This record gives sequence, structure tokens and C-alpha cells, in this order.
Amino acid sequence: MQVFHKLVPFAVSAYYVILLPLVGCSFHEDMNQHKSIRDHFHKLSPQMKSDITIHGVLLWASLGFLFPVGILIIRMSSREETGSTRFKVFFYLHVILQILSVLLATAGAVMSIKKFENSFDNSHQRLGLALYVIIWVQVLIGFIRPKRGKKERGVWYIVHWMLGTIISLVGIINVYTGLYAYNRRTSKSTTLWTILFTAEVSFITFFYLFQDKWEYMQKQGVTLGNLPVTLSNQEIPERLNQKEMLPVTCGKRNALMNLFD
Repeated sequence: MQVFHKLVPFAVSAYYVILLPLVGCSFHEDMNQHKSIRDHFHKLSPQMKSDITIHGVLLWASLGFLFPVGILIIRMSSREETGSTRFKVFFYLHVILQILSVLLATAGAVMSIKKFENSFDNSHQRLGLALYVIIWVQVLIGFIRPKRGKKERGVWYIVHWMLGTIISLVGIINVYTGLYAYNRRTSKSTTLWTILFTAEVSFITFFYLFQDKWEYMQKQGVTLGNLPVTLSNQEIPERLNQKEMLPVTCGKRNALMNLFD
């Protein structure tokens, strides 16, 4: 984001140079036109600033929080027995969070269409349009989920997982591009919001990676506390097999062995 902040003055300067007349105007006229272009570029009405802020909050909550958290929750259900109460709770919580995410994203898209000029000449608008289409494709795929045991289930799972991953990653990227666009349009600093969002994404990423290691840590007997480290389930049978292979003393011994004792 700091790189973007450094490039903004150069981009704005180039924008001014292209629009300013190169010949036929006095220095005074050039300065007045320069000022008018700058004011038009940065000046926004309070209502427009409020609409941009609401749009950003909606998409942050949708694609920057609810959607990734929904993915974390459905991953937690994979450790539960299918059909159990905990499995159903995780599943329906995943569905609820994803529906809320889609509704908030839809509200943000409708606001963008009604309130903003959408020329789709920048990456933020293009990514937003692509995300909105993919989100609703994901919703339709979720409703046509095949039952377990059918051949189509494997293909459905791969497509559903890939689209969910793409939406989550591109959605996070688009939040960053939205923060940059907000800074460019309003000249307000977005450093604090960028730091907060980065901290949130870092925590979600850490929890996502930690989920894969938690079950392994439990099998290894590693616990968070003063409890001792225990043997894993694989090591116990090996110890039992070693005990079974040890020689057992017997009362009857060979005569030659008695001679050499």
C-alpha cells in the first residue's frame, strides 16, 4: 500500500499534464486550469463520500470477513462425524454466513450501480464485477449439492472448493484495491484501515493453517498446558510388539547350555 501511495502523486501529475493545454495559453491561465482539474479530481460531495464508505463497509464485511470465516467453519465440520449434532451446527452456520455474505455483496453491488459511475476502466470495478458473477454461480452450485455416495459428488466438491477459494482470495485483494481507490478519490489516509484489514487477514490465515496442524498435535500428545507428552497411537502398538518379541525364560533348558553356564 505504501508503494501505491508513492505512485499516486506521479499518476496525478501525469493526469494533469495530459489534460493541460500545451500551447496557446499564458502561465496564469495554466495555473487556474490546473487548480480546477485538481479540485474536480478530489472534490466529492459529503453524500458521495458517505456512499463510498458504506459501499466499502458492506464489501469488507462480506468478502473480507464473513466469506472467509464461513470457509473456516466448514473446515471444522470435517473433523466431526457426519450427521452428528456438531456437524449440523457447523454446516448450517456455514450456510448462514455465506448467505449473509452474498446479501451484503449484493447490496454493495446495487449501491455501486445506482450511486457511482461504473466505466469499468480500473481493476477495482472489474474485479468487483467478476466477483459478483462468481458469487452467484457459487450460490447456485451450493443449492444443487449432490448427496454423498453419488459419482457427481466428487466433481461438485472440487468445483465448489475452487470457486470458494477464488472468491475469498480475490475478494480480499479487491478490498485492498478499494482502500486504494478511496484514498485516491477522497485524499484521505487509509493507512489505519489497511493495517486493521491486514491484521484480520493474517489472523484468518493463521487459523486456517493451524486447523491442519491441530489434529496432528493432538495425536502427538502435545497439549497447551502443563499436561505431559504422551505416546501416539502408532507408537503404542510398536512397543507392544517389541515386548512380544523378547525371549521368554523357560524352566527346561538344553543340556549343552547347562554345561556352558
